[in-house]
Amino acid sequence: MAEAFIVAAARTAGGKKGGRLSGWHPVDLAAQVLDALVDRSGIDPALVEDVIMGCVGQIGEQATDVARNAVLASKLPEHVPGTSVDRQCGSSQQAVHFAAQAVMSGTMDIVIAAGVESMSRVPMGSPTILAAKNGMGHYMSPGIRAKYPGPDFSQFIGAEMMVKKYGLDKADLDAYALSSHERAIAATKAGAFASEIVPVAVRRADGSNADELHTIDEGIRFDASLAGISAVKVLQEGGAITAANASQICDGAAGLMVVSEKALKQYNLKPIARIHNLTLIGHDPVIMLEAPLPATERALKKAGMKIDDIDLFEVNEAFASVPLAWLKALGADRDRMNVNGGAIALGHPLGGSGAKLMTTLVYALHTRGKRYGLQTMCEGGGQANVTILERL
Repeated sequence: MAEAFIVAAARTAGGKKGGRLSGWHPVDLAAQVLDALVDRSGIDPALVEDVIMGCVGQIGEQATDVARNAVLASKLPEHVPGTSVDRQCGSSQQAVHFAAQAVMSGTMDIVIAAGVESMSRVPMGSPTILAAKNGMGHYMSPGIRAKYPGPDFSQFIGAEMMVKKYGLDKADLDAYALSSHERAIAATKAGAFASEIVPVAVRRADGSNADELHTIDEGIRFDASLAGISAVKVLQEGGAITAANASQICDGAAGLMVVSEKALKQYNLKPIARIHNLTLIGHDPVIMLEAPLPATERALKKAGMKIDDIDLFEVNEAFASVPLAWLKALGADRDRMNVNGGAIALGHPLGGSGAKLMTTLVYALHTRGKRYGLQTMCEGGGQANVTILERL
């Protein structure tokens, strides 16, 4: 069977809402990553056959095929096409899957998979909220409501359901949140992110641009403490989820260049990882965030592997209850998961997160001299992607 290889991976450092990246048009921010991938791979940009880009808020500045627009704003020539993907939070992980499948099918040899989200400029939920306000209806159709008569699907409800189902409490979530910051702080101070991050100019929305480059994830709380995290109020009475033990709103972009074995040899490219397994499932849309658990089990079975065969895990920290439940269900080693922190500290730029996590995973495998890495994330509608990589 044909194989797919990663030859370059890059991401911007995350920006807080209204922060150091909020002045960037998301198309131009994504273009910075596309240019970095070309530079890092050393490939002739004219050889790129497609750009597949994940994005959740495909409206306003992120509308009208943000992938194609990012190509036009980049150093890629205009004959390079682009298409945009929405698999909710897993959008750019799915972009990697589509890129790998294109390469493995033999129909393409060089594809960029990427993702972008400016949550400062296109607020979360904009496509749904603005459509409803303008009389264009709601995605919950009569057919869906007949099957799921409860409230609208909600990630917040799902996160609380995970807390109860897996025997967790607020103290567990808060302790996990602190560890996410502590790991991100340690990684940043050790320079663990330096190679993966694309330095971009600081651009604030209010025009107060600093004459410096943005290279450190802005969401990390370097003074984080358990007392401070625990003091944050719950989002609903009697619940356990707070803003401190959930992922942060974030601006950012990330991407990977995926190529065939033929391209490796023909253009003398150096692979940094091989894509070992691609798995995707649909699951209960009400609890919604549980899908990574059975998806991981399926991926391991398909790959003929056990959980202990995997050296490093990236499990998106949409809410602390998700990775904690994942650990409990899979019996995985906490010391191998999100070793450089996760979205609670580093931010979750929605459609950009899949490529962001994969970039971090690839670099972490190299830094730590490990072989196999597994990435998964919960997604709207009760879905999950799983990707298993092998370091090369």
